Amino acid sequence: MNILVISSAPVLKKDGNYMAYSPYVIEMDFWFKYFEGVVILCPSQYDKPLLKTSFKRQDIHLVSVNPISIDSFLSGLTAIVYTPKILMTIFFEMLSADHIHLRCPGNMGLLGALVQIFFPHKSKTAKYAGNWKPGASQPWSYRLQKWILSNTYLTKNMQVLVYGEWPNQKANVKAFFTASYSEKDKAEIPKRKYDLPLRFLFVGSLSPGKQPVYALELVAELIERGFPLELHVYGEGPEREKLNKAAKELKMERQLFLHGNQSSEALKEAYAKSHFLILPSKSEGWPKAVAEAMWWGVIPVATPVSCVPWMLNSGKRGVLLETDLDMDVERLKEHLLDKNKLKTMAAEAASWSRNYTLERFDAEIKKLL
Repeated sequence: MNILVISSAPVLKKDGNYMAYSPYVIEMDFWFKYFEGVVILCPSQYDKPLLKTSFKRQDIHLVSVNPISIDSFLSGLTAIVYTPKILMTIFFEMLSADHIHLRCPGNMGLLGALVQIFFPHKSKTAKYAGNWKPGASQPWSYRLQKWILSNTYLTKNMQVLVYGEWPNQKANVKAFFTASYSEKDKAEIPKRKYDLPLRFLFVGSLSPGKQPVYALELVAELIERGFPLELHVYGEGPEREKLNKAAKELKMERQLFLHGNQSSEALKEAYAKSHFLILPSKSEGWPKAVAEAMWWGVIPVATPVSCVPWMLNSGKRGVLLETDLDMDVERLKEHLLDKNKLKTMAAEAASWSRNYTLERFDAEIKKLL
């Protein structure tokens, strides 16, 4: 039996090995072990830095297609030229596939969602890694993918895996998750006294969508209100210079620590030393940093996007932000003054997160097949 994966995520060949974005590789390695043959249809070129790793299996048949986008007039014209050929390639690859797996949202996922309509009897899964929240403001192409995937008249014999539990979903939509840690990673949770100074952690790309500058402003305002704090930032991106500039303006140079991209082991150490994770993101799918922080008893402070309110149990396992500075400062002040509440919140966060192990992830994938 063979699997066909259709994704916008590029697979690159370096030193004879197929490689891709590390979290994607870790997940797909679990899928691939249940199939004799693996076919990946995706772009095979990428001109930006990519945190990549090799697939465990290297007997992959890579079907390379041109990347497409419609974010400019020129790219739109290019997409018009390439799309018919990509659609035909997808169609013929689906003909010979035993199981079709779509990675959505994305342009390749959208084309795959359209073509799979012609294969109602094929076994299919779709991983929707974006925000599945009903009514969420999203690009039209994302909304179209969600509509096609959840339309059981057009989409048959497919299980659609989404982040979070949502009401009134079609029968083919299944709540799913992503895991970072194994059962063997269940080390003792650090005992935190929540004495000052407290350590806030930001983990993720330094991009406008993640709003790292707002995280800094929030910590700076709490310091101004009398709470000695530090902000440790793990990640890289275009907002780095803005962070440095904002730190000078807010007189936060001594409280801001920029660590750049670090290994998973370094992140484990950072989680163990921290009290709070702050993520004022505008959009998420499954916020990996939030789940990882909770595993180590770090209290998440995050915006209520995608499945975050479900993860935080509407504020019982973390603090939900409004991205209104005064409101968020007041809410955090209330929590910082109640150490017993913080300890309970941290314990509940860790208990919830440690349900979602790599072993359980593997078992759930096996059930799908």
